[in-house]
Amino acid sequence: MERKLILTGVLLATFLAAIEGTVTGPAGPAIVGEFQGMQWLSWIFTAYLLAMAVTTPIFGKLSDLIGRKPVFIGGTLVFLLGSLLCGLSQSMEQLIVFRGLQGLGAGALIPMTFTIIGDIYSIEERAKTQGLLSSVWGISSLAGPLLGGYVVDYFSWRWVFVFNLPFGLLALLFIFRYLKEERVKRKARMDIAGVLLFAAGMGGLLFGLTTGGQSLAWSSPLLLSILGAAAVLLTVFVLVERRVPEPMLPLSLFSIRNISVSTAANLLVSTLIIGLSTYIPLWVQGVFGQSAARSGLLLAPMTISWMFGSIFGGRMILRAGTRRTGMLGLVLIAIGAVGLIFLNAGSSSLQLLAMMPFCGFGFGCASTVFTIIAQSSVDYEQRGASTALNTFTRSLGQTVGIALFGSWLNFSIDRQLAGAAGSSVTSEDINTLLNPHGGAALSGEALSSLSGALEGGLHSLFVIMALFAVLSFILSSGLRTSVPSLADRKAGKPQKARQA
Repeated sequence: MERKLILTGVLLATFLAAIEGTVTGPAGPAIVGEFQGMQWLSWIFTAYLLAMAVTTPIFGKLSDLIGRKPVFIGGTLVFLLGSLLCGLSQSMEQLIVFRGLQGLGAGALIPMTFTIIGDIYSIEERAKTQGLLSSVWGISSLAGPLLGGYVVDYFSWRWVFVFNLPFGLLALLFIFRYLKEERVKRKARMDIAGVLLFAAGMGGLLFGLTTGGQSLAWSSPLLLSILGAAAVLLTVFVLVERRVPEPMLPLSLFSIRNISVSTAANLLVSTLIIGLSTYIPLWVQGVFGQSAARSGLLLAPMTISWMFGSIFGGRMILRAGTRRTGMLGLVLIAIGAVGLIFLNAGSSSLQLLAMMPFCGFGFGCASTVFTIIAQSSVDYEQRGASTALNTFTRSLGQTVGIALFGSWLNFSIDRQLAGAAGSSVTSEDINTLLNPHGGAALSGEALSSLSGALEGGLHSLFVIMALFAVLSFILSSGLRTSVPSLADRKAGKPQKARQA
């Protein structure tokens, strides 16, 4: 009974953190309308992502030293405080700072949900439960935009941030009351130098990637200086981590084959997740000329199949092991991603719709496998750091993906418009094309040029995504089965928690 209540608390916390990433989107126009800060709109999301990505490995290591419970409780309190302050913000600057505070709490909260599951359930139970946990992310990504739009339309954008307070308080109550941790006498030695170097270096890297090609040109001396300084700091970080007795990020994790392979595959898969979620709607609205609501409906099959893929993947791991389950998920992603290459302006929406379930089911299988590998490949003392590495990899992949894909798309559109003979439109006119009421202001020639340039840019982007998907599948062939198959368990073969 206690484990069910703990699981309820973990699921509530997961829902709390997951929906925050999607429910905020519909609030953007209302926030800009009140604060008149269009140029800062992207930082409402960037501040949250940066703070979460940088602090996730730090809190993962801290949980190995002082326990999961205090890190979970502390992270939830910070997250809820940030949510409340976001709702009370009186300026765009305040909102961005408080979103960073929210992200700081999420950096502790999100990896702890997965780690606690890994601690209280056996390998057999863990595979099924992690599938359930992953499905919460799918439900949140589907319900978030709908809920956010309803709240903004009928209440206020401020309620988007504060409506989750009751969920967080319930999660706190369940974890505080029912989670019992064994008190292991261990001298906690935090790697302060590693923490500072990692935070500064990774913060600089992510800041550079998210602003490059947008707020700052890639050739900007300031941006190049930031990226150069980040590279130096991260190099020093690696040298420090090799020498300290309690490294913040144990580099020995990468000597475990399953972790190194799954980390590389996870990085590529995460770029695909953010790429498809961002650019499929752009194709539907800009190339097909359909509504934003229609683009959301075309993405829905991916979200729904993700939930089924997570549950199926958790069960398949017990029968076939992580390698076969991971390869199945990644080959389905590759099929869906390669299928997108054959889209064109004359394609039917059904052709796009047919690809989404492949991608969603594959994402569900793969994400469950990556989490199980992170937890089953190490002992308890490193499980927090390993799970946090898995979560951080996902955040890093999404950040790098959105920066890489965005820069490539802008470059591709500029190149095609510049090469169009006699065309007077520029890449800035793409905004008019994508405006629901702006298309009527464009001439037929301009509309054709812009739509063609957008189609060409997105097509080249889909080719890159397909290559990433195929590469992730090839990488997955290097996995070893870290969870014993059902036949092995029935035969009484010993279970190995760690695979070199």
